[in-house]
Amino acid sequence: MSQSSETVISIPKPTLTLSGYRAYLFQVALIAAAVALPVVAHLLGAPVRYILPMHWPVILAGLVYGWRSGALTGFFAPVVSYIISGYPLPHIIPSMTVELLAYGMVAGLLRERFHYNAIASTAIALAIGRIIFILSIFILNPIGTGYMQYFQVALLPGLIAAVCQIAFLPFVARWWVNKERR
Repeated sequence: MSQSSETVISIPKPTLTLSGYRAYLFQVALIAAAVALPVVAHLLGAPVRYILPMHWPVILAGLVYGWRSGALTGFFAPVVSYIISGYPLPHIIPSMTVELLAYGMVAGLLRERFHYNAIASTAIALAIGRIIFILSIFILNPIGTGYMQYFQVALLPGLIAAVCQIAFLPFVARWWVNKERR
């Protein structure tokens, strides 16, 4: 008789499960942060186009709790923010909503389902989210000024924040996931 020894290697899921009281509380906290950070930035006169305060919690939600959490945070953040603060302005809400939804969903999908590392997940999510934003601007918001001028004003300032997000958010996500698993 031959014995077969099968070794099953279990790779731990790189994200936390979005279930249970604590996870839902964190989900609400991430949406609240995505609403509060831009409000604080506007009140302080900070250059929101440079720091992109709503984007950080959305991407973090995807990296920590997966694509569902990232998509929910990305969808609700601009809508709830507008209801509370009047920002983002009404004409940009649809484009920002699909952009942020894409950021959170793609970061979470790449991390949770495809086990990409968090740095690659963040970078790819940022690229795809910006492409979706640009496409939505073309479709939803005809621009009175030239498209190139608009993109220079709307997209280029955020490159600094994107680099910082790629450098910082994966480490915060890893710390958060490790802390919650203990």
